Amino acid sequence: MELAKIETFAKIEPADVSGADMLVARCLAAAAEGDTNVYYDLGVAYSTGSHGVDCDLVEAHKWFNLAAAQGHEAACWCRADVSDEMTAREIAEAQRRAREWLRGEADAA
Repeated sequence: MELAKIETFAKIEPADVSGADMLVARCLAAAAEGDTNVYYDLGVAYSTGSHGVDCDLVEAHKWFNLAAAQGHEAACWCRADVSDEMTAREIAEAQRRAREWLRGEADAA
């Protein structure tokens, strides 16, 4: 099947590799390298739905939590703000994702 037909059938769109998608990809790469300031930036992106990501409070809480654990004061406040809009189950999921991220970081070291 031709690529155009597959894209039409699957209703997928190519990623915007020149703009916002690359910004988030660079942030994720920097986070994987241990740049903890980027954790906060990712939390902001996910909490506001900016820089090419959909608003996702679970992901936002995860990144704010990781930044707060590294002593980022603003992340503590932001984590509290998004928590006010989340259920206990969503917060538990965010915490689980943060632990998974930290486990992945420990495995990489």
